[in-house]
Amino acid sequence: MRAFCLSTIGVFVSVVLAASAFPVLASGSAAKAQNLHQLCRQVKNDDTTRAYSHELYGGTVKAFRKLFPDAKGAPAESELQAQTNYRCMNGKVLACFVGANLPCAKMNAARDNPGAAEFCKANPNDDVVPAFATGHDALYSYKCLDGKAVVTGETWVLDKRGFAARLWAEVP
Repeated sequence: MRAFCLSTIGVFVSVVLAASAFPVLASGSAAKAQNLHQLCRQVKNDDTTRAYSHELYGGTVKAFRKLFPDAKGAPAESELQAQTNYRCMNGKVLACFVGANLPCAKMNAARDNPGAAEFCKANPNDDVVPAFATGHDALYSYKCLDGKAVVTGETWVLDKRGFAARLWAEVP
């Protein structure tokens, strides 16, 4: 019986220590926004993309307005739920909004692109290899020359973590 009590206490202490070391694990919706900000301050850089959190709504809308200043207003919360990703960089929470040709993932910086190579075999002299062939996360743009994919430029400028810099904004 004593072993059961000690192991139960050990589990309890482990959970308490984990929650204090990693506050984002603590429960309670009111704390989630503060916890993500706190997590980012602690870990500085974490390339894990996280889904939308209602508790970050106000800051998320501000980040959206910074990235899309010509938008006619804030998106509906259902759109934010479907499109918003968060990550930590330099101790801050950043937001990105997925859309057509707006990748929030870490970019593929490989110059050799199998999708572009396959596309060019079927379209040997096309001036542009479309994103559906290269992948929306491709850093480079391509054209086809005699059935071979040729790099024509960079589609994105990357931040120091390898994400498209202009797609991410700080969540205050």
